[in-house]
Amino acid sequence: MTTQPTDQKTETQTPGINTVAVHGGDDRERAHQAIPMPIIQTATYAFADTADLIHFMQQKTWGNGIEGREEYGRYGNPTVRSVEAKVAALEGADDAVLFSSGMAAITSLLLASLPTGTHIVMTDDCYRRTRQFCLTFLKRLGIETSVVPMGDYEALEAAIQPKITRFIISESPTNPYLRIADMERIAQIAARHKVRTLIDSTFGSPVNQHPLKYGIDYVIHSATKYLGGHHDLLAGVVVSRRDRIAALRDARGVLGGIVDPQNAYLLERGLKTLGLRVAQQNATALAVAQYLEAHPKIERVWYPGLPSHPDHEIAVRQMSGFGGVVSFEVRGTLEDTSRFIDALQIPYLAPSLGGVDSLIEQPALMSYYEKTTEERLALGIKDNLVRFAIGVEDTADIIADLAHALEVI
Repeated sequence: MTTQPTDQKTETQTPGINTVAVHGGDDRERAHQAIPMPIIQTATYAFADTADLIHFMQQKTWGNGIEGREEYGRYGNPTVRSVEAKVAALEGADDAVLFSSGMAAITSLLLASLPTGTHIVMTDDCYRRTRQFCLTFLKRLGIETSVVPMGDYEALEAAIQPKITRFIISESPTNPYLRIADMERIAQIAARHKVRTLIDSTFGSPVNQHPLKYGIDYVIHSATKYLGGHHDLLAGVVVSRRDRIAALRDARGVLGGIVDPQNAYLLERGLKTLGLRVAQQNATALAVAQYLEAHPKIERVWYPGLPSHPDHEIAVRQMSGFGGVVSFEVRGTLEDTSRFIDALQIPYLAPSLGGVDSLIEQPALMSYYEKTTEERLALGIKDNLVRFAIGVEDTADIIADLAHALEVI
């Protein structure tokens, strides 16, 4: 019996996060059919002859594009472009542009977008170096910044100055209290006032959230963290619409914050295991948060996966996982907290997050050492606060390590 053809179309399976992490944005026609994108280690590119040069310049000028081809390394690199395509695929975006660090990404975007006399609004739990750049460096250029409490959307909207405000900037989850921005609400406020929006999604990663689908204009990652995942590179990335990214890529050629091809290669290798790593970190972080919240020597736990977190309902609505960072307050003094940290065997005492190795820090001594207790409290940083960036070690081993260390206080 012969089966007759049918006109019915079968639905295409939407690729899962791990498939996109491995194959998203890949060019199967790359040199020698190499599976990993090769490291194109060059600072400049040659042309076969003048006709080849003119053809390239005409294509570039008219915007038709010649993928992976540039005349000078500051303007682009095939290894870098490969990573940009993969990050864009992971975020469900048109395009992405890679920078030498997360701070290079956000400073380049703002410098390229904000003329003198404009204004931005940002939430107060943003990364402290981002706040410092906006409040200090941009102010020197005649750009003002209003800082509003995280989660106070009435204050955020009230801070917007008609025809002057250009950006609303937030972070989600934030550092160190893991506050969650209601992205849909922020996008609605921005649309009413014709203001662009920026979310630093470093702590979330493309595994746990996709800000663009809520109407956010720009997403930034410190790719040093979850995207790279091994504590061995520095990079940053901005994701957005293709026309906006094209303009930002041009600005990168002027500002110079290009990532080198070696780091881009390491980043692409890290991205391929992003979904696997973050799934493990999500699961362990939730178990750790639940364990710590029930422990008598812990005053408070900050983790968006816990019902006690002030933004738990927003996190449940927006996120598919709650991230690998748990912040908590030890019941004791600054010295008690230090003894607890020193008694741990698994995590390294170090800044940063998102890698396969667990890292732990006491923000009062790591990020705010130069400030007094009173100055730190004014910024919301308590002496007994701990930030635990969980790696991919076995969950049971991490909890056993915490249990042992808590015995010393």
